Amino acid sequence: MSPRDPGSPAAVRIAPSILAADFASLGPALRQLDPATDWVHLDVMDGHFVPNLTLGPALVASLRPHSSRLFDCHLMVTDPRHHLEAFARAGADSCTVHVEAHEVGAAIADARALGVRVGLALNPDTPASAVLDHLGDVDVILVMSVFPGFAGQAFIPEVLGKVRDLRDEIDTHAPRVDLEIDGGIDQDTAADVVAAGARVLVAGSAIFRAADPLGAARALRQRAQSA
Repeated sequence: MSPRDPGSPAAVRIAPSILAADFASLGPALRQLDPATDWVHLDVMDGHFVPNLTLGPALVASLRPHSSRLFDCHLMVTDPRHHLEAFARAGADSCTVHVEAHEVGAAIADARALGVRVGLALNPDTPASAVLDHLGDVDVILVMSVFPGFAGQAFIPEVLGKVRDLRDEIDTHAPRVDLEIDGGIDQDTAADVVAAGARVLVAGSAIFRAADPLGAARALRQRAQSA
């Protein structure tokens, strides 16, 4: 179990996504946001599962001393089993793999063996039913509300029905599981996704590209809690 508390599955938590941050000043940016956030979301892309390439384990390790928050590594990679150990050793508290990737069941088991929390993500066009067989084996379900690969995309409102369906399944069968959402989360969408059932809100541009990132994170939490 992670030494960093993930918080209650019933509580709203804010997870800034560093994909939208200025990579030249990531350490100070994370330290600034610590008082207003709960998790740090780290997007890992392999150039194959998604067309972009992003951060690796060395960057995660270099950022670990700059934040007391739970590090939530989202592995947008075709073969997650090849990468899990490196990110766990680098300081990831939680590793989320995609249900559309290779050897999902084995990857979940590998993450468990490494002692990190494990999540399962699904793309906007993947039905909720795709993750249900794994619901009892994971700590997090991550609903993508944009197609993964790039920051700054617009929210896809059709995913709200999927969030509601997963909220019902989690409440009935796995209440300890966190329901997370990522993509286009901002002041305009936060209340809707929380009302639908999401409790961990990943936000990149809405926080890091604001004139006052700390104030933006606090405002996003207030907006989410209003739901």
